[in-house]
Amino acid sequence: MNAAPTAERLSLMAGLLVLMFATVPRYLAGGHQNRLTLIVIAIAVVAVVAAVNWRMLEGRERARLPRLGKRLAVSLVAGLALMGLWHALFTAWISWQLLIAHGATLGLLLHALWLWWRPVSQSA
Repeated sequence: MNAAPTAERLSLMAGLLVLMFATVPRYLAGGHQNRLTLIVIAIAVVAVVAAVNWRMLEGRERARLPRLGKRLAVSLVAGLALMGLWHALFTAWISWQLLIAHGATLGLLLHALWLWWRPVSQSA
């Protein structure tokens, strides 16, 4: 299994890092110290893996990262907006910590589906 790193994989790892950072306030507010410790360890591990993948990327793949970063940002904003709308319409008020965690989760899912549906190499 010799899978070469791709820009898409790196953008998903960046999204995963954003998602994990978005859960930190939730664990701080809830006093979940064990979960906070585990998420900090996971952040460190994913950051190291992302750095190794960055170093292994070819120049052509690195040139695609800015467009993928914009896609990720759009997906995260859309996820936050959709979760805000969902919670405004169908649930009682939740904390902002839970809203950003849910929004980042939906945003990363939207980004992954967007990459699967229409790869950046085929877009105009």
